[in-house]
Formats: sequence, C-alpha cells, structure tokens
Amino acid sequence: MKKNIYLLIIACIILSIFSCKTDTKNNQNLVKEVTFTKEGELSLYTQKDSVSTPITTLDIEIADDDYQIQTGLMYRKSMQDKQGMLFIFPEEAPRSFYMKNTEFALDIIFINADNKIVSIQKNAIPLNEASLPSDGPAQYVLEVNAKLTDTWNLKAGDSISFSKL
Repeated sequence: MKKNIYLLIIACIILSIFSCKTDTKNNQNLVKEVTFTKEGELSLYTQKDSVSTPITTLDIEIADDDYQIQTGLMYRKSMQDKQGMLFIFPEEAPRSFYMKNTEFALDIIFINADNKIVSIQKNAIPLNEASLPSDGPAQYVLEVNAKLTDTWNLKAGDSISFSKL
C-alpha cells in the first residue's frame, strides 16, 4: 500500500513537472505589421496639348533593392490614398507584378525610363498570383490604392517626377 502511494506521489510530481504550461511568448502574435515610411515624394502630371498639368502629389516608399522589390506591399493591411510605393529598377524592361500576400486592391502603374506612363493594371485583386504585365518596357512601377487612377483620370502618356528624401 505504501509503495502504491509513493508511486502515485512520484507520478504526480513527474506530471506536474512535464505538464503543459501556458507560455505567454507562444501566444503572442510574432508578425509585426509593416507600416508606411515616407522616403520621397512623387508628382503625377497629365499631358494635354504638350502642356504638363499637375494631377496630385504622393508620399512614397521606395523599393530599390532585391528584397524590397520582392516584398513590396505584402503583409500590409492598407495604405492611405496620398501614399504609394515606387519600385525602381536598374534598367528599362518588360515588367510583370502579382498580388501574392498583398491584402488590399491596387492600381499598378508601369512607367518607362523617360518617366512616361506605359500602362496601368487597374484594380488588381488581393492575394491573386496571376501575372499582371506591363504593355511595354518600364523602369519604374508605382503601386497606389485601387481606383485612384480612375479618380485621377490617369492614362498612358501621362508622366511622373519624384524625389528621394
């Protein structure tokens, strides 16, 4: 009988040592939300009769290295209408983007080396991995919230200028 009690006590001690514990570290969300960081300003212009007329100015984040270009606006919940992300490539070439891990709809604006808009992919569907190509070579790509290009009446042939902070 004493032997059974000792075994029971030992079993209880062992179970208490190895029992499931609530680890507060494991319950925390380890993914930190990525927030917007202003790295420059970009202005959009419409071309009418050889005259450049300002449309709007945006605060921009700049993606100009491999990691930033691959990540873009992934894992973000939203972006303000006066913000955008400008992708800067070392050379002009046909470009194609997709919406993998991007949680909100975007307009994707392809811009050539002369800062002229080549084409626009409108209202890109969140999380969709379908290819969204440019209609011609582009050195820059600007991502803004979906439907803004319609609001601005932006079209191929319009232009941009930008400056880094």
